[in-house]
Amino acid sequence: MKILIVGQGGREHCLGWALARDRRVKKLWFAPGNAGTSELGENVNIAPSEINALVQWAEILRPDLIVVGPEAPLCLGLVDRLQASGLKVFGPNQSGARLEGSKAFTKELLFKAGIPTAQSERFTDSAKAKAYSQRQSFPQVIKADGLAAGKGVVIALDAGHAETAISEMMDHRIFGDAGSEILIEEFLEGQEVSVHALTDGKTWRLLPSAQDHKRVFDQDQGPNTGGMGAYAPAPLFTPELQRRVEEEIIQPVVDALRREGIDYRGVLYAGLMITKDGPKVLEFNSRFGDPETQVLLPLLETPLLDILLAVVAGNLDQQDFKIKKASALAVVLAAPGYPEKPELGGLIQGLRHADAKGRQMIFHAGTVNHKDGVQTAGGRVLAVSGVAETLEGARALAYEWVGEIHFPGAHYRKDIGAKALNGNSSAS
Repeated sequence: MKILIVGQGGREHCLGWALARDRRVKKLWFAPGNAGTSELGENVNIAPSEINALVQWAEILRPDLIVVGPEAPLCLGLVDRLQASGLKVFGPNQSGARLEGSKAFTKELLFKAGIPTAQSERFTDSAKAKAYSQRQSFPQVIKADGLAAGKGVVIALDAGHAETAISEMMDHRIFGDAGSEILIEEFLEGQEVSVHALTDGKTWRLLPSAQDHKRVFDQDQGPNTGGMGAYAPAPLFTPELQRRVEEEIIQPVVDALRREGIDYRGVLYAGLMITKDGPKVLEFNSRFGDPETQVLLPLLETPLLDILLAVVAGNLDQQDFKIKKASALAVVLAAPGYPEKPELGGLIQGLRHADAKGRQMIFHAGTVNHKDGVQTAGGRVLAVSGVAETLEGARALAYEWVGEIHFPGAHYRKDIGAKALNGNSSAS
């Protein structure tokens, strides 16, 4: 088979790594890819947001399967355009991608379906939003409605903080049109967990639970990032909790999407808060998480290609779905200055290929090939994943390789997975 993977991050490198291990896959393209993906296949110089160019390319080359990694092209309708050209595509169509592209749409869907989530009000007028905010207790959560590259959520600790956040989003449009509408939500306390379900619109299958580490520095200090590391499965996600999530969240949202007339085929990625009252939805994403993908796919025993094709064909109910009895942990290495102003162009030393047994892997994100070698080209440069029977073993394998990789100003968290190993599995 010939497969195109749209995207350029660690998620897309990991998807390519999983598919390249399948003997049926004869050709991999990545648009645009990175230095790591170039070792698995051919990089195509088309950005994920260049919808017309991607469609034109695909109409000529006719891949047997196209996998769309990032959220932006999903929300721009890339899947719809490719399907109209008779191509097989993994990922939800534009109406389904609204689950991530519009927080207001998702809230309304959750409320109508009775799915547990934070109380929320939506606003298109900044003055009304500020007035409402001042009447509520703190902390409170201010969210831009649209896509904001993972930066459109502010936890406001007091009235001044909230007013500034609302002004920046709605009046100064720091997130562009994504801030033309905002939501103000109650603050939920508890522990966060990421839950990924693969669905063909009728049937769904859960991948292992995962926990991400959002803050840039150890002990959850510093600003939020796209994710500095993750591990799976999460110890807090007990069989009883999984049952509740399946019955109270996953099945109801699949049913709700179908009632809306949405044929949702792809990933349902739920960000959950485990509160004293049980699991509640923080957000839904319409694609694989990053860096969660780098710990989830290494635990998948069933060939990824079989699952992707079953989702696209709508017969996931006939597909085996096996998960390894193991743990995985990934550590992200970031460029100096990340997340505010990453300094790029550093030469990376100590890169290695994944070991044959799939125990240690390096997934590239912000990298590019240069005449002198591989250079940094993004804030999150790469992730090192380890897989072992225990979380402690996976952590040791990941950090072993992290210690061998060097580039100017490289930084990473030293405590990925530490809370879980110490009996407190919260991560932020």
